[in-house]
Amino acid sequence: MPSIKLEHQLSDLFEQWAGTAPDLILPLAPSGSDRVYYRLQKEKKSAIGAYSPDPKETTAFLSFSKHFHAKGLPVPEIYTENLEQKIYLQEDLGFTSLYSYLLTKGEYFPDYLIQIYKKVVEQLAKLQIQGDESLDYSVCYPRSAFDRQSILWDFNYFKYYFLKLAYVPFDEQELEDDMHRFADFLLSAPHNYFMFRDFQTRNIMVKNGEPFFIDYQGGRKGALQYDLASLLFQAKANIPNDIREELLGHYMDAVEELIDIDRKEFVEHYYGYVLIRCIQVLGAYGFRGLYERKEHFLKSIPFALRNIKWILENINLPVRIPALKAALHGIINSKTFEPFDKIKSASSLLTVTINSFSYKKGGIPKDISGNGGGFVFDCRAIHNPGRYEPYKKLTGRDEPVINFLKQHSNIDDFLNNVFRIVDKSVEDYIERSFTSLMVNFGCTGGQHRSVYSADALAKHIKEKYGITVKLSHIEQEKKNWQN
Repeated sequence: MPSIKLEHQLSDLFEQWAGTAPDLILPLAPSGSDRVYYRLQKEKKSAIGAYSPDPKETTAFLSFSKHFHAKGLPVPEIYTENLEQKIYLQEDLGFTSLYSYLLTKGEYFPDYLIQIYKKVVEQLAKLQIQGDESLDYSVCYPRSAFDRQSILWDFNYFKYYFLKLAYVPFDEQELEDDMHRFADFLLSAPHNYFMFRDFQTRNIMVKNGEPFFIDYQGGRKGALQYDLASLLFQAKANIPNDIREELLGHYMDAVEELIDIDRKEFVEHYYGYVLIRCIQVLGAYGFRGLYERKEHFLKSIPFALRNIKWILENINLPVRIPALKAALHGIINSKTFEPFDKIKSASSLLTVTINSFSYKKGGIPKDISGNGGGFVFDCRAIHNPGRYEPYKKLTGRDEPVINFLKQHSNIDDFLNNVFRIVDKSVEDYIERSFTSLMVNFGCTGGQHRSVYSADALAKHIKEKYGITVKLSHIEQEKKNWQN
């Protein structure tokens, strides 16, 4: 749906609910789906507006939300909806997700973060057990339970989008036999509770120190262990194992306040669910990374493999799955997905100079290194936020502009292609001891699209290679970032 039409529809819905039109309508960062989110505000009234093109998914989310909220569980209140236009308004839980805490934690896992996680697992237990009571599972989509079919779907996703695309050899029949045995083992655990399905830190908001849950539209009946495995073994969360064990114990304490469990049996099945979740995640990373060539997912693969390696080396699952273990060992031992060797780049004299510029005002920057060459990327085919009044004085470093670009343009696809092209040269230049590479991004005014693109490439190169990057925003620096 065109963004202007959607903004008008959400504005009208907000006015019907609040009795006044919003004076702020800003796109939020996109989720991993086709849903589109906005923040709408008028003085002290605030709401998150959502457009969801999938009516079954919307029905599930709204039904679950109303049920959970009525039980006092930590989910957003649904304010109003217009199902004909596929839009609704929900409670604004603020700007801070648990994932944002992870981004700032540094190398250590601080005590305050452990305390937040403890609150999260306590509330998770309540959502799964109390939320299950009288819940209408008929609205679930695509299935009402994480059953054998669901497990095999996840396995096939992994097989065809990861193993096949990574050229990992395996005997298909032996692998299928293993997965059926594995499914039998997983389903021998009690599985009559609400299962969030994608319980990870991006879907956990923290407001006034308390956790709230969002994006559970894929929920269904399932085992308690799956969601805990999703949280504690989230690929890039990198939770130390002793803290995982502490949080596992704290979660079981919370569960035992609500129902009786056999802790030994629970833990046995828990590590089985850790493995199936890791397999599902690799399937998703294979599709998004190996098939769609999205850099973010490619960079996440080593973290997922680290979790699988730990399971294979430390946990003896009570189920025979030799072909599956062999395939997983094959991925790990191939070293294919290991990050670039920064020891090699540590001695490199290569400097990558990255500029944003304006075609209208200054034109393509000159290469003062004397080497010539490099790259010039034209950003003018990307949807321009500078056309719209709320963004005219902002730049590609401001959150509303970033969210606009990620939600309403093809900036991610554009940059994925840029990364693939530039990475080849960077790696070749490191090998050949070259000293200079220039990359330029141009747009009409050198303010929005080129600024964001230059920043994104600079961050990508620093993280992946650890070499020297010189970043310059030519037009913005001339104006001291005043627009």
